[in-house]
Amino acid sequence: MQSYTLKWQGHCLELGERTCVMGILNATPDSFSDGGRFINREDALAQGEKLVAAGADILDIGGESTRPFSKGVSVEEEIRRVLPVIETLAARMPVPISIDTTKAAVAKRAVDAGAAIINDVSALRHDPAMASVAAACGVPVVLMHMLGTPRTMQVDPAYNDLFGEIGDFLAAAIKKAVESGIDRKLLIADPGIGFGKTVAHNLLLVKHMDVFKTLNVPLLVGPSRKAFIRTILRGDSDREVTPDLPEVAVGTQATVAAAVLSGAHIVRVHDVAVTRATVALADALRQV
Repeated sequence: MQSYTLKWQGHCLELGERTCVMGILNATPDSFSDGGRFINREDALAQGEKLVAAGADILDIGGESTRPFSKGVSVEEEIRRVLPVIETLAARMPVPISIDTTKAAVAKRAVDAGAAIINDVSALRHDPAMASVAAACGVPVVLMHMLGTPRTMQVDPAYNDLFGEIGDFLAAAIKKAVESGIDRKLLIADPGIGFGKTVAHNLLLVKHMDVFKTLNVPLLVGPSRKAFIRTILRGDSDREVTPDLPEVAVGTQATVAAAVLSGAHIVRVHDVAVTRATVALADALRQV
């Protein structure tokens, strides 16, 4: 497995021998899994501290839901949701904070407040200013593949060549980022589990993360509690399988283990403590 070292502004991530865990903190009222639970500042702060105490290597904070069919929020509202949380946690936490946003103004304010990574699910496409802002900030940038937008991505997603099309998209995003002045050594690629993919697409991506090693950047995967897991667990029944069910947590860990064994460097999850155990075993298995 390829190893990478990301060094910037007092932070260092060693990626390869040990899988890094990115903990999810949604400061939103409408995220698919925990929408509304951490919209209150004190609740968000407590959850952030809990995730880091559980072993998160990165804390990913977002103020706008990107669940299927979601609507966007204004720059001002997104900043209002995330900035106080980032400012407080950045002063308390030893791990880098990632801002999950597609908006350049939000990214800039977040980094000024203490965020140290930009996680852009649009791969610099949504906001024309994002690439130059990210370059000026000098922080790592996650570039994710998404078919369409959150409002359209799950409307009959189709590919002629799943791996080829996603690989080409990510390669083009990396090229654009580098041409915009972002250091290639600070780029991370994410194939975008659940973002314009069917159940079969998601399973193939989790199983074959190593296809994207030719991009020559670290790989991030975010399968946590997503609809493809719940669809598989529901089977042919008509029962509702909600994201917070214990069986969904177990299903998430199965996909995390598979992704690590197939080449993921970073896993993005809601449940950090159990994921730390999963990746410890998966890393050990990968290295024998």
